[in-house]
Amino acid sequence: MLASERVLLHWRVRRALSDSGLAEQAVQESLLRAWRSCAFFDKTKGSVRTWLLAILRNVIIDMVRARAARPGDIGWDEVGELADIRYAHPDFTDGLIDGLLVAELLSRLPGPQREAVVEVILRDRGYQEVADDIGVPVGTVKTRVHYGLRSLRRLPRGA
Repeated sequence: MLASERVLLHWRVRRALSDSGLAEQAVQESLLRAWRSCAFFDKTKGSVRTWLLAILRNVIIDMVRARAARPGDIGWDEVGELADIRYAHPDFTDGLIDGLLVAELLSRLPGPQREAVVEVILRDRGYQEVADDIGVPVGTVKTRVHYGLRSLRRLPRGA
């Protein structure tokens, strides 16, 4: 994502919520939701910027609702927990289906790319740590993750 999109998101939410802390929280939540649903982005329906702004709008609505439900009783650190309750208690079957889908998609990647994506993205490990563990330069791990994610984005849906 370009810095200009992040600045635009922050500016929009700052205007809506009038709180820089909440604005940063909203931008982070928006980017997290975008990451979780990047497989569903359809460039034929609009640009990435438009898609991100729509996600941000939903985050702002969730934050405003959370503040209205507990006025004066909620700090911006707690908003992330309340902003999107769908992720707080996922349904068992949703988690199972998501896990099977991820496993199936990852199985389509070459072994080295799959290993790098699993370690860096899914297990949230640092590039250097993964590089040390598998015995390759850190640049190689970054390249494998980059091309692995790019391949995953290009895979046909439902195939």
